[in-house]
Amino acid sequence: MPRPRRVHLSTIRHETDEAGLRYVYAVLSRRAGGVSIGVNVSTNHACNWRCVYCQVPGLVRGTSPPVDLDILEQELKSTLEAARRGELFDRGDAKEAPEVVDVAFSGDGEPTTSPDFGGAVERVGKVLREAGLSLPVILITNGSRVASPRVQQALRALADLGGVVWFKLDRATREGLRATNGTAISPERHLARLRTCAALCPTWIQSCFTTRGGAPPAEAEVDAWLAALSALTRDHVPVRGVLLYTLARPSHQPEAAELDALDKGWLDELAEKVRALGLEARVSI
Repeated sequence: MPRPRRVHLSTIRHETDEAGLRYVYAVLSRRAGGVSIGVNVSTNHACNWRCVYCQVPGLVRGTSPPVDLDILEQELKSTLEAARRGELFDRGDAKEAPEVVDVAFSGDGEPTTSPDFGGAVERVGKVLREAGLSLPVILITNGSRVASPRVQQALRALADLGGVVWFKLDRATREGLRATNGTAISPERHLARLRTCAALCPTWIQSCFTTRGGAPPAEAEVDAWLAALSALTRDHVPVRGVLLYTLARPSHQPEAAELDALDKGWLDELAEKVRALGLEARVSI
């Protein structure tokens, strides 16, 4: 069985290959609030979006490849066992080891574009059941494949595991989506995907805001984003809340030099506006 190398945990280092495995890695996640065991099915560094803040080096346009589900299962088993024994991290024993708080489909591209995404969800559930663990399983997604029956089936399976979706909504204008996420999708179509997702599996919105050229997002963009959230609450769409964050690691995209982290005060003010709409908001720095 493949065994992970010890890794150095840091909120500013999220290398998916640090543990020496093909699909499984460990990170210290700001948003999860502890150690997250990552499942990276996008081993070809391909994504169908290109977000300007993306920290994946060598990112290319495309879809995630097929997954060797047996290897994924073995890697997840060995990583969880190494974490339990205190053998996953570069210092400390089991008593000092940071707590593992979730298993997350994330990594180097959009996981739902893999033809084996549904099978990967099933294998993760199998490993957790056999290990007697009740860790939440999180899908971090741009939501672009939610209309697919194959992905919808996987979302139902994720919900059966007690899992949740973190659905990307950085902007709510056509221009903002193109400039920030590199997609030509209309905001109306993307928000329809969000509504579908929330009906299938517990869903949080995740939104990244940065400065660009030294300036925060334009007021018109923020207002459009808040208006989209307001429409969701008006229509009783069951989103759980909003996860707000900014840059913690450098972008590896051509726009990197234009971007910088926003200060916590800006995000806190935005969070209060979200709460005024009746949604929970959490800020990660």
